Amino acid sequence: MAEALGVASSVIAVVELSVKVLSLCLQYSREVKNAKDDIERLRKEVATFKATADELKALLETPHGKELKTSQQLVSVIEDGHSTLGKVEQRLRPSTGRKAMSRFGMRALKWPFESKDVEGTIHNLERCRGNISLALNIDQTVILQNVDDRTTLHQLPIAHGASFDSKADEHNPTCLPNTREELLKEIDRWIDDPKSKTTFWLNGMAGMGKSTIARTLAHSRSKRGDLGASFFIKRGEIDRGNLNKLMSTLAHQLAFSIPGVAFFIKKALDANPAIVGKSVKEQFEKLIQGPLSEVAATPIAPSSVVMVIDALDECDQEADIRLLINIFSQAKTLRPHLRVFLTSRPELPIRLGFNEVQGSYQDLVLHDIPTQIVEHDIIVFLNDEFKKIRHNFNMTVGDERKLPPDWPGRPTVQSLAQMAVPLFIFAATVCRFVGDSRRRSPRTRLQMVLNHGSRSHESQLEQTYTPILRSQITELPKEEREEVIKDFKVVVGSIVTLASALSVTALSRLIDVLPEVVDERLDALHSVLSIPPERTMPVRLLHLSFRDYLVDPGNRETVEFWVDEKVTHRNLAKHCLRVMHSALQENICGLSFPGTRRSAVDSSELEERIPPQLQYACLSWAYHHMEGDPQSNDNNEVHDFLTTHFLHWVESLSLMSRVKECLDSLRSLARWLEKQEDSSLSIFVADAVRFLQANFSVVAEAPLQAYSCLVFAPGKSVVRKTFEQAIPRWISNLPKVQESWDACLLTLEGHSDWISSVVFSHDSKKLASASGDKTIRIWNAETGECERVLEGHSERVRSVAFSHNSKRVASASDDKTIRIWSVETGVCERVLEGHSDWVISVAFSYDSKKLASGSDDKTIRIWSVETGECERVLEGHSDWVSSVVFSHDSKKVASASWDKTIRIWNAETGECEEIVPSDCYADVLSFTPDERGIVTDRGVFALTGGSQSYAGSAMLRQSSEAPILACTNGTWITAAGEDLLWLPPECRNGKVAVSGSTVVVGCQSGKVLVLGISVVEVEQWTDA
Repeated sequence: MAEALGVASSVIAVVELSVKVLSLCLQYSREVKNAKDDIERLRKEVATFKATADELKALLETPHGKELKTSQQLVSVIEDGHSTLGKVEQRLRPSTGRKAMSRFGMRALKWPFESKDVEGTIHNLERCRGNISLALNIDQTVILQNVDDRTTLHQLPIAHGASFDSKADEHNPTCLPNTREELLKEIDRWIDDPKSKTTFWLNGMAGMGKSTIARTLAHSRSKRGDLGASFFIKRGEIDRGNLNKLMSTLAHQLAFSIPGVAFFIKKALDANPAIVGKSVKEQFEKLIQGPLSEVAATPIAPSSVVMVIDALDECDQEADIRLLINIFSQAKTLRPHLRVFLTSRPELPIRLGFNEVQGSYQDLVLHDIPTQIVEHDIIVFLNDEFKKIRHNFNMTVGDERKLPPDWPGRPTVQSLAQMAVPLFIFAATVCRFVGDSRRRSPRTRLQMVLNHGSRSHESQLEQTYTPILRSQITELPKEEREEVIKDFKVVVGSIVTLASALSVTALSRLIDVLPEVVDERLDALHSVLSIPPERTMPVRLLHLSFRDYLVDPGNRETVEFWVDEKVTHRNLAKHCLRVMHSALQENICGLSFPGTRRSAVDSSELEERIPPQLQYACLSWAYHHMEGDPQSNDNNEVHDFLTTHFLHWVESLSLMSRVKECLDSLRSLARWLEKQEDSSLSIFVADAVRFLQANFSVVAEAPLQAYSCLVFAPGKSVVRKTFEQAIPRWISNLPKVQESWDACLLTLEGHSDWISSVVFSHDSKKLASASGDKTIRIWNAETGECERVLEGHSERVRSVAFSHNSKRVASASDDKTIRIWSVETGVCERVLEGHSDWVISVAFSYDSKKLASGSDDKTIRIWSVETGECERVLEGHSDWVSSVVFSHDSKKVASASWDKTIRIWNAETGECEEIVPSDCYADVLSFTPDERGIVTDRGVFALTGGSQSYAGSAMLRQSSEAPILACTNGTWITAAGEDLLWLPPECRNGKVAVSGSTVVVGCQSGKVLVLGISVVEVEQWTDA
């Protein structure tokens, strides 16, 4: 409140002083003739400054003044403006001498400023006014934004439980006082040093306390007010094991933790509501880096913003890990300084990711910390935990059973610490085990640990977990031991294999085991599992190392509790199918109309009709089936399920807002079935993919449309024929439909201007498109998902090419540059400058070390990919160069030009070795496999010395590995001069790429069409 009063009084003082300065300016403008322009400029700026101050004053005086946090922190800005006005007023105020001269009728006033002084004063006032205006822009909408902004920001998809202070992390510890002191100080120094690297990597083996350190850092920086966001990655937890919701979760937290940022995040969302569906890199730039850069201009911007990302190694996809490392390491914000704290195990994909960004991060290796420091910290931890154990146990027993105040004694603690170093997880697990006194006293349990720890040949994980597991069967007869171990493998084996955590209730229903049996098996495992008191809450692993220990193939013969992962997956798949068979049905939620939106279904109604075990089964059956190394009869069960319940399954996933996962499961199953000998299941799944792909958007919006869409499926569609009886009866006249699915597999949308180039990567896994909208997009060639948007060119992009190792993309633009990009991260690695006109074509050499570019300036340039240096300039064409390509040995370059020639160049010397005349220009070039001919989209041309005569369509397909060279002549897709496929008007004048049985057409509308063809039939037709 005092701060608010300070701002209000300062604003009043500024307004009063502005009035005085304006009055003086008016006086000078009447009496001083030789400085009219300077006086008027100063007067206008002071008047504008006063108007801004008046607006701020009025806003602060409203009932909502206390809520205007941004404006309330403007004290220093207001005082700066007041100081500037004070100096102006002092110099403009007439002195006593001048007043006396005025009484005698003499001109008394002389303008006291030079033009440069006026310029400086205006600059200062403009700066202050800009800061005030920015604060007003934020605060004036607070009243509306309290509803509108929060509604918008709460629409950001978030990963629940990922933040350090979430309910899921409520009982997870932070570092005790007097532990990890020097390490935490080093991290604080890194955060507070403005010259530090953006990224800090804390790495160490499993169980060394990385997550505890990350949690401690998040707590301490939250108290200091500069924690922007935190994300604790957790494999097996929905949305926490991948990057799907990482950036939107970070942005959501950032909006509510750093003053002023929410305004700019909402602005980014308003500008592009679909941003949360874009690439991870684009989300980071638009939702995090952009808003932080904009808030830097406000007076309330913090000096640093900290983000804590824990457990990179638990991310499902290795490519995601490396992408994240690259994004954060490349991030640049001058103020506030972005500080990203990352933790992980030192696994190979992570080490490779950091190797790619050498010099852009700071790191600390936990196992390099001196042993005596780690041992000291573990002793402090053990003493604190044993104190709690003593207290809790002594509260529940009589005096004769109470533990003494010094229990367990310094030597025992010392011995445990030495057993634990360097693994904090050992100490934490031992304490949880000893403290669980429901079956045995802490003293007895501790002795079990100490007895087992004397076996020096065992690994630390064995020493950690074996006593806990064996405590379940100690003193039991053989038959009971075997029963306990069997139940353990069913219950706990399922828990460590699940795709996401389930409650006791849901798990028991999924695996068809009584809840009491699940409870009995979990009762002795509180030291390794997070087991909530309510049966409806999820059971979670306390540490991933427990799962690693149980499923390690090396433990098969030595660990009696060993879990066979494949068998468990297979059993879970069968359980999922059983649950779905018994529960799925049409209109499972009893919707009133076929067009009812999924958003109209109440969440409680949804959970009642589709309970957690059924939701899990719908989401995870395919995953467990493929991971379980199934036998032939297992595929029969899947076929039986899909031909009975496919539409019910789709409907249920639509109600759960998870149709994308449905399509992903089908695609994964289709790929997996390629290796299987099951034609009936393969045929059904392939058709199901086409059906869901074609109707994805409407089914995702209105679940019951899964049945209505049958009427639009082709007559021979397997899905349509299987579920013909499910076509709604209220549709009396069925529309006439095509007999089979057409060639268009996918329509890729995202570009806002015509497509100038499309190309497949050489592994055929990705597709790149270049556009007049100045961007390049990288697509997943199988799913059609846009994985990267590459932005940087200032004019339209003419051409795009993949390197032969598929790791890089080169783009050529009308801005006269070539850019080289990382496919994996989307980062621009090189900008090549040298051409004096548009760059029309680019091509990589086969060894991916060189790049050739052809330009409207009539030259070809050869560049080093690694250094970006231009090694050769090839001159000779008399018109623009339309296409370039390297020979297979990378020693020659072929170029086609609008001068109607093809030139063959020596890539090493730059000499032109041959000129091949042509009666038209070529858009696409390639050497024949024997390099004695040139294949173009217009025909095939023999080179001098070639012993073979090439003609037209005979060279349509160069080899089993080479793509068909195709383009369009405006109306047809052509190859080797032959017409192959007629194009409708909206697809004409586009670009074409071919890979195997897939043709891609880039359209003038900005759409990219993915078509399926039969290569065998094309070859037979062209050879005829």
